[in-house]
Amino acid sequence: MSNFPEDFDATADSSNQQGATEPNDLTSDVNWVDAGAENPASDSPQTVALEVGSSAVVMVETAFLASAAGLIWLINFYFPPGPLLRILFPLPMALVYLRRGIRASWMSVLISGLLLSILMGPTRSILYVIPYGVMGVQLGAFWQRRMGWGFSVTVGAIIDTFGFFFKLWLLSIFLGEDIWVYLTSQIAQFLEWGFVQLGLLAQPSLWLVQAIAFATVILNSLIYVFVVHLVSLLILNRLGNPIPSPPRWVQTILNTEQ
Repeated sequence: MSNFPEDFDATADSSNQQGATEPNDLTSDVNWVDAGAENPASDSPQTVALEVGSSAVVMVETAFLASAAGLIWLINFYFPPGPLLRILFPLPMALVYLRRGIRASWMSVLISGLLLSILMGPTRSILYVIPYGVMGVQLGAFWQRRMGWGFSVTVGAIIDTFGFFFKLWLLSIFLGEDIWVYLTSQIAQFLEWGFVQLGLLAQPSLWLVQAIAFATVILNSLIYVFVVHLVSLLILNRLGNPIPSPPRWVQTILNTEQ
């Protein structure tokens, strides 16, 4: 009997200790539930639906602009209206880059190339991809990074010049003749006529003829890419995707302050 109070006190102390720990357990449970409620799952149905809808919009827009680029090339090939449509060749790819980024832009180049391969054959398809498809991606990248016209026109002219010689090389393979030699001979005849009109008896050398031909190609590329910038300034600004402001002298000529 003497040990009963001690046993009772020990039992009471243990029960009090258990009771003291129970609120902490409940509190931890409540905090765990609250923590789970404060961090909802990121893959909720609404989020998934928004992501799917956004990717669908990107695919539709990319396919539409790629088809538009192929249609412009197709119309210009069979019903050429002069240099009018040629100015628009790289614009769809540049617009895709400005709106959807580099991946969508390269996908539009691939889609337009495949579409033109089906409609016109792989030879004419690759003549669009190089240089105009690549130039569209380059212009879109430079415009998105707000680079100046001087740099973008120079790089675009280099791409266009490479595309010109690539076209000559490809056509020379299919025709079995060196078209560059034909072009230089035509330029040599023109220079000889000019020397005769000036009263000069000398004949132009081969290196002079080739240098003039190469300089003419580069000048033509510079003028073309510059005109593409001017047309893009008018079109893309109205579409809500403005390109960088032109140089001051261009703004003075156009009488527009960007």
